[in-house]
Amino acid sequence: MTKFVVNGHEFESNDPPDMPLLWALRDRLKMTGTKFGCGIGLCGACTVIIDGQAKRSCQVPISNVAGKAITTIEGLAPIETPTAIQAAWIAEQVPQCGYCQSGMIMAATALLARKPNPSDADIDEAMTNICRCGTYPRVRRAIHRAAGATASAQPAIAPATGAAHE
Repeated sequence: MTKFVVNGHEFESNDPPDMPLLWALRDRLKMTGTKFGCGIGLCGACTVIIDGQAKRSCQVPISNVAGKAITTIEGLAPIETPTAIQAAWIAEQVPQCGYCQSGMIMAATALLARKPNPSDADIDEAMTNICRCGTYPRVRRAIHRAAGATASAQPAIAPATGAAHE
């Protein structure tokens, strides 16, 4: 049995230890904001935050999250009170098709927790998620906007490593 915390709630899993976390989140816990994209850890649609680090949940075996804290897009904030990054995403009109956006937001959230005022180079290094619609310039603007909005605020999560590019 694997015990872990998702969005502040403890869960136990009797699933095979090599089952990807993505399937536990989507199929068992019904948290469908975390998307299946490529299944090989490249696209980033499945990005979640595990103990402060952005991780591709399709590549994390459930056995590796024992005792860890996981944040999904559903756990960031209630829809009525979006985080600075979510508000910036809306203000900069980042989404087009929207499929990659929850993973992008999670990677950006982890980046801002680690580097509250990232440079363009920091953003390029951290944001390796793939967006087929090509909204990378909007992503960069949204991250800078959110950084400005949260300059005096504490990070919502512990420092992390991220994912996506321009």
